[in-house]
Amino acid sequence: MTLQETLQKLESLGTEQNRKTYQRHGAGDLQFGVSFGNLNKLAKTIKRDHDLALELWDTGNADARSLATLVADPSVMTAKDLDGWVKSLSYHVHADLVARHVVAKSPHARTLMLKWMKSKDDFSSQVGWDVLALHVIDGRMKDSEADAYLKTIERGIHKAKNRTRHAMNNALIALGLRNLVFRKKAIATARRVGKVEVDHGATNCETPDAEEYILRAARRKKR
Repeated sequence: MTLQETLQKLESLGTEQNRKTYQRHGAGDLQFGVSFGNLNKLAKTIKRDHDLALELWDTGNADARSLATLVADPSVMTAKDLDGWVKSLSYHVHADLVARHVVAKSPHARTLMLKWMKSKDDFSSQVGWDVLALHVIDGRMKDSEADAYLKTIERGIHKAKNRTRHAMNNALIALGLRNLVFRKKAIATARRVGKVEVDHGATNCETPDAEEYILRAARRKKR
C-alpha cells in the first residue's frame, strides 16, 4: 500500500467516539480515531513495510504513527531514526508502542535505553524505562544489574516527571515478577517508595500499586 492509500484506509476506519476518547488520553487533534483492533488487522494485511512505516510516522497523525510501530522493521531501524522518533513523541501511548514494538526488538535497544533513561524529556525517559521493563521480562539482564535498578527506582521515582514515574513503577513491577528473590526485593522497595502519583488527565486510567500487582500476579501463577 502507498502512503496515500494507507491514510485513506485509516480515515475510513476512524470513528468520532474513538477520536474523543483518544483526545482525552492526549492524542491531540491530528487523528482519525481508529481502534487498535482495526490497526492490528490493517498491520497484518500490510505486514512489514519499513519505508511505509517511516512515511507514516512523519505525517504526525496519531493513527498513522500507531500503525507505523506495527509495520516497522526493528532490525533495520537505525539509531538515528529511533532517536528521531522518540524525540518527536507527544503522546504517551506512542511512547509505549515505540518501546514495545520497535526499540526493544532493535539491536540498538540497550544503548538507547541507557541514554533515554537519563533524559530530561518525559516521553524519552518513559521509553527508556519501558524498554528496561521489557528486558527484565525477557531475561536480558543480570541479577546485579536488576538490583541496581531497584535502587535507582527507589531513589528517583518521586523526583521523576509524570509519565516517567508511571514507567518506573511498571519497571518495578517487572523486576518483582523476575523470580521469588526479586519479588521480595521489589515488594520491600515498593513499600519504601509508597504511593506513586501520576496525572492521567481526564481518563479513568490509574497507576497500579506495585506491591498489590506483584502479589496478584504471583497468586495467578500458582493456579
